[in-house]
Amino acid sequence: MERVGAARDLVLGYVRALNAIVEAMRVAIPSLERLADVLGLARSRRISRSGHIGTYSYKVHGTGCRFVSDNGTVVDVDFAADGSEVFDPWRLRWYGLSLPEPLDVTDQDLRSAVRSLQPLLDEVRPGWFSVAN
Repeated sequence: MERVGAARDLVLGYVRALNAIVEAMRVAIPSLERLADVLGLARSRRISRSGHIGTYSYKVHGTGCRFVSDNGTVVDVDFAADGSEVFDPWRLRWYGLSLPEPLDVTDQDLRSAVRSLQPLLDEVRPGWFSVAN
């Protein structure tokens, strides 16, 4: 049970870090309505596909973006068709491993943790999660 508790703390930390990125990006790019708009800005070349915004470096990839804070913490997120932020256990593990005090948890513990956090989180498709509205 302790492992699931650690995984749960990791998931909540990821959500807090993602929220901090959203706020920092909105401050840096006032026209940004949602984080997924970064994809359109990069595709239209209004911003580079990689660079620095505020205290984060970023790199647009496929249907998502990887953000790295000044302390090296990695938050990788994909975007659903509706623009919502979605993530899976792989992204959560990379977040945990990138923390100043790395935390390595199993995919099974992460899945249990995420499911225990419903209704805060929604499973939008098998193995992929989003913060509930």
